[in-house]
This record gives sequence, structure tokens and C-alpha cells, in this order.
Amino acid sequence: MATTIDQRIRLEAESSQLVDDVGFGPEVTVVMPCLNEAETLAICIQEAMAAFQDSGIAGEVVIADNGSTDGSQAIAVALGARVVAVANKGYGNALMGGIEAARGRFVLMGDSDASYNFGHVPRFVDKLREGYDLVMGNRFQGGIEPGAMPWKHRWIGNPVLSGIGRLFFRCPAGDFHCGLRGFSKAAYDKMELSTPGMEFASEMVIKSTLNGLKITEMPTVLRRDGRSRPPHLQSWRDGWRHLRFMLLFCPRWLFVIPGATLACLGLTLMMVLVTSGTYWMGTIGLSVNTMLVGGAMVLVGYQILLAGTFARALGTILGLHPHSPFLDRWQKRLAMEYGVIAGGILTVLGILLLAKATWVWENSGFGRLSSEISVRQVIPAVIMIGVGVQTVFGSFFLSMLSYVRRK
Repeated sequence: MATTIDQRIRLEAESSQLVDDVGFGPEVTVVMPCLNEAETLAICIQEAMAAFQDSGIAGEVVIADNGSTDGSQAIAVALGARVVAVANKGYGNALMGGIEAARGRFVLMGDSDASYNFGHVPRFVDKLREGYDLVMGNRFQGGIEPGAMPWKHRWIGNPVLSGIGRLFFRCPAGDFHCGLRGFSKAAYDKMELSTPGMEFASEMVIKSTLNGLKITEMPTVLRRDGRSRPPHLQSWRDGWRHLRFMLLFCPRWLFVIPGATLACLGLTLMMVLVTSGTYWMGTIGLSVNTMLVGGAMVLVGYQILLAGTFARALGTILGLHPHSPFLDRWQKRLAMEYGVIAGGILTVLGILLLAKATWVWENSGFGRLSSEISVRQVIPAVIMIGVGVQTVFGSFFLSMLSYVRRK
């Protein structure tokens, strides 16, 4: 039986290649990732096939099999679906393998656990025909049946992660992690997706937004899945992977905003103490130690800002981020020499201020320095030198990245 199924899969693959070569094929491909889904796979395939027939859509169903051992492949072939074997494990890998094998101009993806209603396929296709690049399902608009989603996913995980996604990327999607979604094959090629696991869903939405693709939503229903075993999803691990991925693709929120906030707070604290010497808050006096804390905040915040600048430049080079016209303009105006000059001036000023403090120290017989000198001269001088040196070498490194980018 296994040999017969393998032969049929190979024949279907050869037929698929022939159809592609001739230039004819279905308009829509429904891709379902599959790993031991024998209990529910038939329901999903039959729903998709019925939707094609009822709406007059020329479509196909592709099962991206990730190594099933329960006979899922035989069920799919018997129902007229095309099976694509994907050796690399993972939700993202399975989907990428299935999408690459899709012959349709439009692709719809959905889990094969019967939690999504593939009878909604025509609704997604209508939006794609209108010119949208990505049509996201929204389970919160369409309805979530009792027991279909754990409370921590419904009230905490999905709302929080979707809210963060909208904040970070200004994406219109209200349900970042809905597994039922459609897109054009041309849009998929622009996304250049690569993540192998569950974060594949976030990567698709994020890269679609970053590339300026046209996105809309479609209400869809989430049903209780029909499997007797636990789902593949692991809440905390996969939730963290989604959050981590969003942070990595948003240097502004990972680096720039925290770094700028920290540096500004530290600089404000330093300026208050430089002008007042000791600042009294009731009976609490802020002086040398507080100045040190403020200086550390400036240095750490500035380092984070530099890291964000490097991450953004490197991400653009690697194709992880689209080109930013704003950053491109400033990078042309502020060449490496400007950064070196600015950092050099700041370093020299710090050295001069430190020399002045040393002169005062010498006049006192190299005895104990007053806190007034420490607060007003020594600590600011050290911070200026630290920021200046980082600016000089950071400018050289950014110039190296710019050279690589041009090359």
C-alpha cells in the first residue's frame, strides 16, 4: 500500500510539473500543513473541494506532509489532494514547502485540524481578486466557538501579541495569529519568508507590512479542533518566539526607544546636578553617587542607540528590513567624517574638562577632591570622553556597513 501511495504522489508531482511547464493550472491552491492529522484531514479537504465546486473556483488542495506516520498521505490522495513531502520539520518549513509547490495564482493556508472552515475560501479569493496582497482571517470578528481557544490565548496571548504587532509595525491586522489566510504567489515571493517554526505566521504579517503590501481582514470562525491528542502549539515557548521575532524586526522598539529614553533620563539627571551641585529633595540630597548613576544611564542608553543603528543598517543589507528613505537621506548627509569629527570634538572637550579637574587637584596638593569638583567636572568629563570615543568608532563601523550595502 505504501509503495502504491508513493507512486501516486510521484505521478502527481510529475503531472504538476507538466501542467506548470505548459502554462495552465488552477487559480487557487489551498495548502494544509500536516503531521499525523488522519482524524481531521478528510474533513478539511472535503470542505475545500466543496467550496471550489460551489463557487466555480478552479482550485487544488496541497497537503504539505511533515513526516506523518498515521496514514494521512493515503487519505489525502484518496480524496484528490496533492501530497508534498517536506523533510525539514516545523510548521513554517511545512508551509514553505507546500506554498513552493502550489500551482495557483492565489494561495490559501489553513491548519488541517478542522478548526478552520474551508468553506470560507471563496470569501478570501474575492478579496484577492480585488487586488489585496494578503487577506488575514480574524477569529475575534467571526466568532470563537466554546472550547475552541484556551482562555489564556483568547484573553492574554493573542490580544497582547496582536496589539504589540499593530504598535510596532502599524499593521491593520487585528488577529496576527489566525492560521487561515490568503495571499498571491507574487506577494509571497516579495515576503522572502524563512522561519521554520510557529513564528512563520508573524513573519508573514510583519514582512508584508514592511514591504508595503496591501492587507485586509476577513471574519472567520474558529471551531474546536477534532483531534483527540493535544495540539502541536506550545503556549509559552511559541508565544515567546513570536514576541522575540517581532522585537528583532523592530529595532525602533527594541533599541532606539529604550536607549533614547535611558540616555535622556540620565542626561537630565546629570544636568540638574551639574547646575545645582547637590540637589535636595526634602531631606534627601542627590550628589556624587546619583551623578554616577546618571552618567551610567547616558553611556548605556547611547550604546543601545548605537546598537539599534547598526541593527537597522545590517537588517537592510541582509534584506530583513526594507530601505528607509529617511535613514538613507541622513546617511548621505552625515558621512563618516561628520561622526568622527563630532565624536572627536566631544572627546577633546572631555579631556580638557578632565585636565582642568586635574589642575585643581594639583593645586590642592593632590589631596581629597571636593564633591563639587567631582560632580561638575570629573564625572561629566568621563561621560563625554566615553560618548565621544563610541561615536568615533561607531561611525567607522557604520561606514563599513554602508560600504557592504553599496557593494
